[in-house]
Amino acid sequence: MSLRLPLILASAVFLAACDSGASDPAQQQEQLGADKQELTGEIDYSFAGELMPVITVSDPEGKELNLGALQGTPVLLNLWATWCAPCVVEMPMLDDLAAHKDAELRVITVSQDMRGAEAVEPFFADRDFAYLEQWLDPENNLGVSFGGSGAMPLTVLYDADGAELFRVAGGYHWDSEEAIAAIEEAITKAN
Repeated sequence: MSLRLPLILASAVFLAACDSGASDPAQQQEQLGADKQELTGEIDYSFAGELMPVITVSDPEGKELNLGALQGTPVLLNLWATWCAPCVVEMPMLDDLAAHKDAELRVITVSQDMRGAEAVEPFFADRDFAYLEQWLDPENNLGVSFGGSGAMPLTVLYDADGAELFRVAGGYHWDSEEAIAAIEEAITKAN
């Protein structure tokens, strides 16, 4: 009984310290800007040579795109979701990259949101993406084809024949000089 009282007191002090209360209200995810969101993804060449998955995605109107049939132009394929903070930060950067590399690289973003168009259409409507298309994969078939870890964003660069050049798991500054140089170097080596 004499050991119980010190344990109870220690637990009470610990719990009181944990609930000290924040002086400021919690910041909403939408308020996090690119400067506050750390993007920690790194280029990974270990899957180089793997072919693009033969998966069909669709847009909100039902138009289908067979990813495995994309040939002739290099493709940067991005798996993302509206609820994924680094994904949201990356999207404007991917749009900028698509604008910068318009004739040389096709940037394809595929939402893994289970609610499909219901989640993605308002997301796109609230932003001014000039180069990104709304592709959907609510069943997460594409994510499963990459091992099904569920980690997002996942972005994979493919050459014009559909062979992987590199991938980045996690957020990345796609509009940076480093990213553009890495893409150009990988595509040049593949040709």
